[in-house]
Amino acid sequence: MQGFGDFDFLVGEWRITNERLRERLKGSTDWEVFPATSKVEKVMPDANGVHGGNLDQTFIPEKGFTGMTLRLYDPATGLWSIYWSDTKSHRLYPPTVGRFEGGRGVFFGDDVEGGVPVKVRFDWTAGEAPVWEQAMSADGGQTWEKNWVMRFER
Repeated sequence: MQGFGDFDFLVGEWRITNERLRERLKGSTDWEVFPATSKVEKVMPDANGVHGGNLDQTFIPEKGFTGMTLRLYDPATGLWSIYWSDTKSHRLYPPTVGRFEGGRGVFFGDDVEGGVPVKVRFDWTAGEAPVWEQAMSADGGQTWEKNWVMRFER
């Protein structure tokens, strides 16, 4: 079913290589690399067995925290909403919202970074070795700084 299965490529268990800027929106080019693992499952099946979303837990022991992502699909709009929380912030971040086209998902949202309102963009490349990228913009989306990349492998 179109839309509902967009994230099916992500279901299962993963080893993840994280590449993250040490400082965001400060012109930094100092990247750190660290491992993580993740388990993703479909959630909320309807009466026909169609799942309305998926849930993952990401374990990042080297950095001392665990994260959780809830992705929900809205068939009325054809859009996904992606929500993140972790044991560092103990809060639910505002969602990024978007869709997949041609094996690539692009999702936008609003947040605050270092006390400054920012636009956030998630880029998902689907496939057998998926890649997630996060970028932020402090100028309303005119320029973007990529600050986190996650490379998934089974």
